[in-house]
Amino acid sequence: MATIDELHDEYDFLDFEDRIRMIVELGRALEPMPDALKADVTRVPGCSSSVWLYPTESKTGRLHFLADSTSELTKGVVALVLATVQDHSPEDVLATDMEGTLRRFALDRHLTSKRTQGIPNMIALIRETAARYT
Repeated sequence: MATIDELHDEYDFLDFEDRIRMIVELGRALEPMPDALKADVTRVPGCSSSVWLYPTESKTGRLHFLADSTSELTKGVVALVLATVQDHSPEDVLATDMEGTLRRFALDRHLTSKRTQGIPNMIALIRETAARYT
């Protein structure tokens, strides 16, 4: 997956329709999440579509998240959120300004509030996970 800065550079040059396509493609590129992990315990609360987020830790101590959604567009938004912290150490995840980084994409101008309302909950869950691993 490209870095969040590379994604933003590409996103910045696109028109509205291409931005939406790009977000959907990000979701399609996510590593598949096994159905067995799609449970109430891994479901992100407050999302308009079902979203599941499951953390793993690599042998080097980096956090890697598996994620999925019932909506292609929402899954793309999840992928964008994960691009800010995927495969970083728990300490780096806690130090990352995910909200500020995502603000550069102006998702609130391009997507309905239903599509973005779960982002704060995803971020909170990612931070809680990182805190548990530190």
